[in-house]
Amino acid sequence: MQKVYIYLENGTFLEAKSFGAKGTSVGEIVFNTSMSGYQEIISDPSYAGQFVTFTTPEIGNVGCNDEDMESKGCPCKGILVRQYQHQDSNFRSEGNLNDFLEKHNVIGICDIDTRYITKMLRSEGAMEMVASTEISDKDELAKVLKSSKKISEINYIEEVSTKESYIHSTGVYDSENFKYDEPGEVKAKIAAIDFGVKRNILNELTSAGFEVEVTPNSFDADEMIEKVKSGKLDGVFLSNGPGDPLVLKDEQAKIKKLIEAKVPMFGICLGHQLLSISHGYDTYKLKFGHHGGNHPVKNVENSTVEITAQNHNYNVPDNITDIAQVTHTNLFDNTIEGLAYNDSPIFSVQHHPEASPGPKESRYVFTKFMDLVSK
Repeated sequence: MQKVYIYLENGTFLEAKSFGAKGTSVGEIVFNTSMSGYQEIISDPSYAGQFVTFTTPEIGNVGCNDEDMESKGCPCKGILVRQYQHQDSNFRSEGNLNDFLEKHNVIGICDIDTRYITKMLRSEGAMEMVASTEISDKDELAKVLKSSKKISEINYIEEVSTKESYIHSTGVYDSENFKYDEPGEVKAKIAAIDFGVKRNILNELTSAGFEVEVTPNSFDADEMIEKVKSGKLDGVFLSNGPGDPLVLKDEQAKIKKLIEAKVPMFGICLGHQLLSISHGYDTYKLKFGHHGGNHPVKNVENSTVEITAQNHNYNVPDNITDIAQVTHTNLFDNTIEGLAYNDSPIFSVQHHPEASPGPKESRYVFTKFMDLVSK
């Protein structure tokens, strides 16, 4: 292992060991409280432009495989772990985490106090950082960080969205038979706008009975509205994705057209935020975001508590209740986690109902979307 040097925008300078890719990388640092599923987290497009600090201390022990990828690549900038386990031990493993990170050009950082980093981020908030196996001088790293764009200034959707439309035809993973289910009867057809969609979200939509056409973020809103009016399309799904939603001006304008045309829509995470902005209610940035697989959310409609997977730095404003009903709230900080828009066939959730990794208590929202478009 080589030494790796870390500089954070608050002036913190750290030395650790590296594994995976080498080089110099700049991004925003956050922490994730999930106890499992590190490969799914690393391959989640919503982490584009970010370093992920894992609070669970042992990472790498179950290796990696192609089946558990949530996207084709790994858009995150790097990962920070307390203890890296080079020897993978799992019957599904196809290789160790070091080789996996090298393949996807992601820096791994280990032998570092992740508890200290997490407490610092909790107190001071998410911040920009630079990590390098090439530069050891603190002042030089500070210059690199200062000259780099912040995550809020970069449109990462252009990097992670598909360039061509395609039909997704895989169902959810069958953990008893260790294979993905074949799609069942098609009950409705939707377009899934890819802002950085996770594969398991598409699997859940397919399993709910949708024929899913995954569409680039450069979609034509007028053409989509015409398809809905002519019955060639039953609804639109707005996916998760990375970065600041306020940057996505073109996407906001297109979604506003869909709203005005009363197109049935369902949004998750970034899709949830873009629906709010397109209705005229701008999002705001949380102090350190919600990242993990163990976050309690109250379902306001039936007063139950769901343990959810989360991955977002931005949130919709409280005054959106002017035009929508709150369906879910976060029990950590009482922020809005779900909305049903008044007089519109539109609803959304901030958390990740597909889990992967995480609990599956919120999977019912995919059936809820089917019920919406069926009406």
